[in-house]
Parts: sequence; structure tokens; C-alpha cells
Amino acid sequence: MNSWLDDYNVKRRKAEEALGLIRSGQRIFIGSCCGEPQHLVNTLLLQKDLFSDLEILRLLSLEGTITSLFGDREFGHNFTVRSIYQGAGQTESLIGNKRFLTPMSISLIPHLFKTRRLPIHTALIQVSPPDDFGWMSLGVSVDITKAAAHSADLVIAQVNPQMPRVLGQGFIHVSEVDAIVEKEEELLTVLEFPEPDSSDAISRLMANLIDDGATFQLGLGDGTNSILRALAEKNDLGVHTQYLTDGIMELMLKGVVTNRYKGLNEGKAVASAAIGTRELYRFLHNNPAIEFHPSEYVYHPLKISQNRKMVAINVATAIDLTGQVAADALPQNHFTGVTGMFDFVSGAIHSRGGKSIIVVPALTPDGKTSRIVPELDSGSVVIPRMNVHHVISEFGAINLFGKNLQERAMAIVSIAHPNFRDGLFQKAKESGLIGKERTLNESLLGVYPTHLEEIKPYGVTKVMYRPMKMVDIRPIQEHFYQMDEGDVINRFLNLRRTFFQDDMEKMFRIDYKKSISIVAVTTEGDFEKVIGLGQYVLEPRRNIAEVAFSVLKEWQGKGVGGVLLHKLAEAARENGLSGLVAYTSNKNTSMIKLFKKLPYEIKTSFEEGLLIMTCRFEQEF
Repeated sequence: MNSWLDDYNVKRRKAEEALGLIRSGQRIFIGSCCGEPQHLVNTLLLQKDLFSDLEILRLLSLEGTITSLFGDREFGHNFTVRSIYQGAGQTESLIGNKRFLTPMSISLIPHLFKTRRLPIHTALIQVSPPDDFGWMSLGVSVDITKAAAHSADLVIAQVNPQMPRVLGQGFIHVSEVDAIVEKEEELLTVLEFPEPDSSDAISRLMANLIDDGATFQLGLGDGTNSILRALAEKNDLGVHTQYLTDGIMELMLKGVVTNRYKGLNEGKAVASAAIGTRELYRFLHNNPAIEFHPSEYVYHPLKISQNRKMVAINVATAIDLTGQVAADALPQNHFTGVTGMFDFVSGAIHSRGGKSIIVVPALTPDGKTSRIVPELDSGSVVIPRMNVHHVISEFGAINLFGKNLQERAMAIVSIAHPNFRDGLFQKAKESGLIGKERTLNESLLGVYPTHLEEIKPYGVTKVMYRPMKMVDIRPIQEHFYQMDEGDVINRFLNLRRTFFQDDMEKMFRIDYKKSISIVAVTTEGDFEKVIGLGQYVLEPRRNIAEVAFSVLKEWQGKGVGGVLLHKLAEAARENGLSGLVAYTSNKNTSMIKLFKKLPYEIKTSFEEGLLIMTCRFEQEF
């Protein structure tokens, strides 16, 4: 007989007997999230009169029994709570008891335990049955549970046959626990995460920011399932994240997630815990494509940065006009707890080819309040402005990296709900973020047409075609300054040598209806270069749009202008315009050939030395 089996049998206890080893005044760690040992917790609550002033320490609790300890007078003298993460519970009870929250970085919590700066007297954990060598898996909850178990004076393990055996670094040996309570019960499950109305629009924008072969992290939050569905057309994605969910499982089953090109833990999806359904837990069991590691590994920014093209995707609850982000908080009550978001943001932006994406639905769930606010209170800020790069709402995607405060404010206003943009713009002017001479023009009131975005490959280079945004003014200036003199004359019908910002803002007063511009951009790092630009402006009398184009010399002859023109025609038809017109020189052969490629009857005429080409959408051939 194995020696560990003898040890196992000696340590077997009833729950009441095992919990009787606890003494009043001690600090009790309870396994987090869906790994919460419910039987032990229920028994502990039933025996409350045997204890006084037990401090319950936990990371994330869902709708399990331990949540009831918050603000419950029945347990007031028996238990206190030190909650390291607010989790799913934005309830009146939790808001009223925010004093129990302990904000800190998750990656540092294990060090807190191991150095005894926050000593753990007893750890209540849940594990799988032991294997042939006496090793038990922490299953769906490795995170900080492993560090707590190794640091605790007393470890009581609930052995549950329904706990999956998950590979990686989440094992504890029979010899490392002090008492074993055998109890089979269903693990806590989460069937699905809410899907706000903004989810589909956000997901479409998100998909364009993630390359094949990227490794991603996705935080918990509303709309995350739709984000995962939007990644279904990608190839060879990798996973390095806090929580594995059913959505990630589906991507693995479809072959979208292969973890082939991660650069770290290649071939393995890495996480520290799982939240989902029983189907997910069965999928995890002995799956060689999955490894769970402790929080000090999964959340460590250096480890995160070692993944190639690491993309951190996190859902925020608010962002202000300078780019400060709040998460698990509302600016009205400054209620927040710990989060791993900052660790993943830091790691991703230092990854080669990596990026951080913050998702902020424009409105609160009731549709009455803007999540984009003039200024966040410092107590609710989770991500400082200097670390906030890509931001997405259902009204557009922006990149704040390298932008000054005025550019940031203008960009952030542009992705707010249209009903709130005027107020936000005025607040930005009052606070000095935007110059007092600036006006709120149609460019900031239009609704960004996400469906016009498209990525096309040109050899090893990818070109993004998308509607212009107000933050593109500076890249467009640079585009015009890089053009050859002949191309400048063709574009403006005269030789211009200056392209001042205020002139550009007047020229590109886009509203995505009467005026729209499509830019073709390449990306180097997080910075975009405009290599092509197409614009239409409505001629109201005839209900047709005048079009104009420019493409940098090195990109001419590659079809860039044709894509721009067809997208302008698509937008014009959708907006109810009757046709297009181009005014150009008869020497501008490239423009003439381009316009004549449209699938409409082209009429030409001359006026004051200019060639005029006109088409109407009803005259299609």
C-alpha cells in the first residue's frame, strides 16, 4: 500500500470535526471563485456560535454562500470579511460594505501570504481526488489558492470527485494538507455573461485590431462572449488569461485557438482559474492543451510580455476625457477592488507587437448615463492615462498612444453616445483640455460607420480601410506633405505647399452622411500612416457627391484608389445620395481610369478647363 494512502486515511474527517480545529480570532482563507468549497463553508456557517471574530479572506466569490457574510448582522460577531476582489457582486449590500475591500495587485498577493505579512491560519480549499502518486488538483481555482494553501498553518481540503484534474502548476500533495473532508457536490457555475446592446458593434471593431497568431487575455465583463464570437474567423490564436470560460473553450474546439505561436508556453492555453459551465469543467479534465498556473505567474507583467503579439482586452465601467479608466467601479460611488487588469495592460504594451484594448460601452445598462465622463475621481482609477492605448465603444475605436490631452479629449468625445457629446465637449473646453477657439462640428456628432472597415493584405503589409476620424487630422497633414508636387496638383487642382491644421479641420468636417472620408492606413507598432485618402462632399442641389483622392507614390498602381472609390460609392448609396461627380484635369489619367471602373454609366463634360465625370446609381450596368 502507498504511504500517501495511509496518510490520506488518517487525515479523513467529517466537516464538523475538521472545522473544529479552527480557533476564534484566526484568519481563514476560502478557495476562490468556482472552486469555493461549499460544503465546508456551509458547515462553518452552521457552526458560527462556536467561533468569534474569524476573519474570512477571499479573492472572488460569485453567488456562493460566502457572499452572505457581507453586511449580515447575524454573523457580525462571528465573522468579519477581508475581500480582495469585489467580483460579480455590485449589489447594495456590497456597496454598503466597501470598507471590507482590500485593493492590491493580484500578482503580489502570493508574496503577501508567503512572507507572512498577511498570515493565513487556516485555508479551506477544494481539490480533486488524489492520483496514483498522491497529488490532488486545485482544479478550477489555482490563482492565489495554491499560495494560501502552502502558507497556511492549517489546510482543510474538501475532496470532490467533480473537481477536474487540470494540468500545470495547480497540484497539492496529500502530505501537504492537515485534514481531508470527502464530499461530492456540483461546482459553482456561471451559465453566461450579460450581452448589452452595444456588444455586436464593439465586437466588429475589436476583431479588426487582433491579428492572426496573437495571444489574448480577456477579462470578465458584459459583452465578453460576443468578443469571443468575433474572433471565430481568426487563425492560430493563443490564450494567456485570468479565467478560462466557455467562450474560450468554443474557440479551442473550433481550432481557432492553437497556442502555436505564443513564444511562452507554446501549445498550451494558460490561465489561473475557470468560470463557466459543467461542460467547461469536463473539458478541462486532464486536457494536455491547458495549463493552470498560480497568479504570481499568470499575472506577472514580465511573463505576460513574453507572449508574442500579446493583446489585453478588458472591459471598463468608465473612462474620463484624459483617458483614465475605472473598472469594477462607478464614478458616482468610487467602489472598486483589486483587479489584474493593470498587470495585463502593462505586460501587453511591452510585448513585441502587443497592444492593450479597453472596452467601454457608451452608456450604463439603463441607457440613461454616459460611461464617458469629464473626470474620474482618483479613488476609482484603475488604469492611469499613460497606460491607456486602444479604446473601443460601440461608436468607434481610437488609439490614445502618443496623443496629447487635446487630441485625447477630442477622440474620447467622438466615441461617446451622441446625446452626451456636446456636454462632454463643453466640459473639456472649460477644463482647458480643448482650446476655447474650437467648436463642436459635425465631425464629432456623426455616428461612425463601423461596417465600412476592412483589412486587405498587400504582400506582408496589411492596409486598413476605414472611415476617417477627427484624430486623423495630423496623419492626414503628414500624408499631404509627403505627396509629390504633381499629385498635390491633381488632388487640389493647384500647387499647395502648406496644410495647416485649421484648414484641414475645415476641409474634413465629416458627418458620415453629407461628408465622409475613407483613409487607407498602414500600422507600424501602434502608429498609423495614411497612405491613401478618398473623400466625398455632398452637392445638395443635385444630391450627388463630389469625390477626390490621393495615394502616396509608392502605393500607386496597387488598387488602393479603387478600394477607396468603391467604399465611397457604397457609403453614398447607403446615405441616399443619387450619384458621384469628379472634377479633375484631363491629364490626370489615373483618376479618369479609376472613375470609369465604377459599375455605372459615366458621363463626361468640360467646364473652364476641367474634366467633369458624373455617374448616377440608378444607371447601373
